[in-house]
Amino acid sequence: MTTDTSAHRDDVDRILSAAEEESAPVTVFRGTSGQSLSPLSGVTRGDMDLEERQALRRVASLSTELDDVTEVEYRQLRLEKVVLIGVYSQGTVIDAENSLRELAALCETAGAQVLDGLLQRLPHPDAATYLGKGKAQELKELIAELGADTVVADTELAPSQRRALEDVVKVKVIDRTAVILDIFSQHAKTREGKAQVELAQLQYLLPRLRGWGESMSRQAGGQVGGASAGMGSRGPGETKIELDRRRINTRMARLRKQIASFGPSRETKRQQRKRTGIPNVAIAGYTNAGKSSLLNRITRAGVLVEDALFATLDATVRKATAPSGTHFTLTDTVGFVRQLPHQLVEAFRSTLEEVGQADVIVHVVDASHPDPGAQLVTVRDVISDVGASDVPEIVVFNKADLVDGGVSMQLRGLAPNSLFVSAKTGEGIDLLMARIDELLPHPTAPAHIMVPYDRGDLVARLHDIAVIQETSYTEHGTQMRVLVEPKLLEELQQFALPN
Repeated sequence: MTTDTSAHRDDVDRILSAAEEESAPVTVFRGTSGQSLSPLSGVTRGDMDLEERQALRRVASLSTELDDVTEVEYRQLRLEKVVLIGVYSQGTVIDAENSLRELAALCETAGAQVLDGLLQRLPHPDAATYLGKGKAQELKELIAELGADTVVADTELAPSQRRALEDVVKVKVIDRTAVILDIFSQHAKTREGKAQVELAQLQYLLPRLRGWGESMSRQAGGQVGGASAGMGSRGPGETKIELDRRRINTRMARLRKQIASFGPSRETKRQQRKRTGIPNVAIAGYTNAGKSSLLNRITRAGVLVEDALFATLDATVRKATAPSGTHFTLTDTVGFVRQLPHQLVEAFRSTLEEVGQADVIVHVVDASHPDPGAQLVTVRDVISDVGASDVPEIVVFNKADLVDGGVSMQLRGLAPNSLFVSAKTGEGIDLLMARIDELLPHPTAPAHIMVPYDRGDLVARLHDIAVIQETSYTEHGTQMRVLVEPKLLEELQQFALPN
């Protein structure tokens, strides 16, 4: 990092201005087919969710934040004007800039205004203040010059680093993990999603509790701080912070039980899908890669679509039909991001099980992203963590309408068998559906059955999941020759006829 702070700041301004251009929000109502909608016709549930999310705006100069930042505990983040900082020891400056751009987009999604950003190359972050004592003082001067009230570090800070840096810069210091948790807290809508986010927040908060002030009286003898205090000076100790730790641990235990209680319902639905023989296709990918837009394009689901990171947190399942007529379910899952907090991976493990239980994974990558290779690696690491490495994968580069032929050739080198689609224009969707059809499990076991007329539900089900070769109607019932999944043969045995 150069010692000329102003010159370096000009360079970072270039980085962040580019990030602002890429992530500038545009409020446009669009239907599931991509057409603009009038306020009175065709508004989907996703459109209403988007309008509701954008209806609230922060008002500047109304903050009641305490002057002493060390007194702030358990308060929901209210990011306003922020300065970003980052330290990198490996990789290129381009990689570090891309990471800082992503952090800027995260902060804007959380509701902050990014003023500036600083990058520094060090063999390893300073153990005390992350940046080092001298650079921390430069950061303090920059904060005073810009009028910022928050510093965001592009990593997960140790509690001691955060406290030491706060003591120097005299404003609130948070890290990348805190920003992501705040976004998840804003966007979670279902009971399970809210419980998962709260659990992750408490796991993050527990080791970062900090007790200050007279309310946190310490154990003391006859002399405190060199002055004779005499009898009666012995306080109860750090009882408040101990009580807080106990309350947090109790709340975390309740949340784990609550999240576990959702498991049987999800497992019942999953087993029901297995019994019916309907295969499942999971859409996985980096955050803001266009997974929900792809779901809307294929199924006309009308779910929330927003040009923001982590717009989707709750899994959405919709029914779709392959070109061959095979029915399958399409599941939209939570997006991933580099340095995804391990608390969130653990808390959302139940939701990520949908990826592990899928028959096919549609791995969506943003073709217009400056570093699509990092997206591929990040998502595949998480897919491996949930035990889905053996599930057939289709790599789909979305937003193909935003890239030219040269970029497409480079992307194809990252994933030779990939497909290029545009959820906005519909380009490549037919090829994607054909590829999904190829990888879906297809009925191969022949069966000759007589289904009684009072079992019309079974006939309807076979029309959904089986290949009907022949159908005739007799006085005893519906006679059928079908191809089914081998696991369904046992269930159909009671209706079997000789071949």
